[in-house]
Amino acid sequence: MDAFLDALGAVALIALVLVGLVAGAIAGAVAGRNRLMYLLLGIAGAVALPFILAALGITAVAAGGLLVLLIVAAIGAALVLAIVAAIRRKL
Repeated sequence: MDAFLDALGAVALIALVLVGLVAGAIAGAVAGRNRLMYLLLGIAGAVALPFILAALGITAVAAGGLLVLLIVAAIGAALVLAIVAAIRRKL
C-alpha cells in the first residue's frame, strides 16, 4: 500500500479529486438538488476505488499510469453515485 501511495503522488491525487468533482457535478446537475452531496460522493468514490484495488493487491492500476488511474477513478465515482441514487429512490 505504501508503494502505491508513493507512486500515486500529489498530482495524481489532485487529478482523482478533479475526476470526482466532475462526476459529482454531472450527477448534481442531472438530479437538480443536493449538489454538494453529489460533489462529495463523487470525490469519495474517485479517490476510494484506486486505494481499495491497491489494498486488494491489484497493482495494474498503479502500473497502468495516470490514464488508467483516471478511468478507475471515474468508475469509482460512478459506482458510488449510482449506489446512493438507488438508496435514495428506495427511501
